[in-house]
Amino acid sequence: MSDLFDILSNASFWVATLRIATPLIFGTLGVLLCERAGVLNLGIEGIMVAGAFAGWLAVYAGAPLWFGVGVAALTGAVFGLLHAFLTVGLALSQHVSGLGITLLATAISYYGYRVTFPKVNTPPTIMPFAPMEWLHIPVLGAQTPLTLLALLLVPVIAWVLYRTPVGLAVRMVGENPQAAEGQGVSVAATRTGAIVAGSALMGVAGSFLTLSAFNAFFFNMVNGRGWICVALVVFASWRPGKALLGALLFAFFDALQLRLQQSGDAALPYQLYLMLPYVLSILALVLVARKASYPQALMKPYRKGER
Repeated sequence: MSDLFDILSNASFWVATLRIATPLIFGTLGVLLCERAGVLNLGIEGIMVAGAFAGWLAVYAGAPLWFGVGVAALTGAVFGLLHAFLTVGLALSQHVSGLGITLLATAISYYGYRVTFPKVNTPPTIMPFAPMEWLHIPVLGAQTPLTLLALLLVPVIAWVLYRTPVGLAVRMVGENPQAAEGQGVSVAATRTGAIVAGSALMGVAGSFLTLSAFNAFFFNMVNGRGWICVALVVFASWRPGKALLGALLFAFFDALQLRLQQSGDAALPYQLYLMLPYVLSILALVLVARKASYPQALMKPYRKGER
């Protein structure tokens, strides 16, 4: 108990929590945009890998850090456009398309790394984003610019979804595409735009890992974060504010298990600590998801003129 109190009273623990939550915030917001428009995007895991690699490679080649973030966003948008073509344009299975994109994006990224660095055993490094010491958040300490961007995006996306005609159109095509079409809204264009924008955020989520959290690209660095984001959207009931809460909750558990492992309690195997954030997140998901109100047209293909 004393170890737990020491961990929670340490400012570095809360700094780490927000840092761990940052890619989850980007990714969860990206999934939320796609699903609000009625399209499940299981390509997030691969898109995050591709964004991490593309952004890092651009910076390694000499581009500025923010240019690398832009490259990661563009990479995500391209894969999002492919997913939109398959699921919106051709009305194919959203599950199969998403999983296919995850496999494709991951394979291309790993192949690109091997081709670019064929004889390198240790991943090359770059100079990542530095913490903004001039913006010292109480308790949470100094964070990098991408963390600040993630936090700012939450109210921005909430405002767009609930206070603008664009957001209304996105929610309409996710709830009742026939009614949206009757009001003159292009279901295909709206869904495609939401998928591309959401996938761009997924790419940025991946770039945080290589341009801010770490300074190199290595295999398996995404490590299932994309799947966590898909679950967090359900936990959040498709609302940006609750999505932020869910990302912070998972990050809290993850940071806690890391500190508990470091505390040196050999009585428990380390696998139990690794399980902690996932078990507690699943428990929270089960308790919340039963009351969640999901978009009614989610995962339902739409063909213009059909009733």
